[in-house]
Amino acid sequence: MAKPGFLSAKPLSVLTGGAINELFARQGFASRELVTRWAEIAGPEIAKHSQPLKIQWPRPMEGQAPDPATLVLRVEGPMALEIQHSSDVILDRVNRFFGWQAVGGLALRQAPLSRPSRRAPRPPPDAREVASVAETLAGVEDDSLRTALARLGAAIKRK
Repeated sequence: MAKPGFLSAKPLSVLTGGAINELFARQGFASRELVTRWAEIAGPEIAKHSQPLKIQWPRPMEGQAPDPATLVLRVEGPMALEIQHSSDVILDRVNRFFGWQAVGGLALRQAPLSRPSRRAPRPPPDAREVASVAETLAGVEDDSLRTALARLGAAIKRK
């Protein structure tokens, strides 16, 4: 009887990467980096009020050079005019990211942005709990490490 092979946990990105890439390809994105790195590409002020929805590629005509694509952005209503005025800067940054003149125009869709909800920060652990955990860490010589471990232990106890 053969022994079972070594089983290892695979990162979620490996398991879902193909499906996610396929979804982005349906929206015209060659890769997901334009969406995931939008704040780096467009800049934080523009990214705060816009999100890339899709890239529309025109059908190529035989014997002609391909026309550049149109980047469709979801924009919060009041900022649409400001982003429209910044379209040259956005196009320059996107094309610099791609490394070639891939996008020639912007189309704006006014809609609320879909942002992940932010969790409220947890309160720090109780000082008495930290002190009681620190007493059990007398064998740790480094003061900063002992303090960090005491805070971690108190936070775990709180759960």
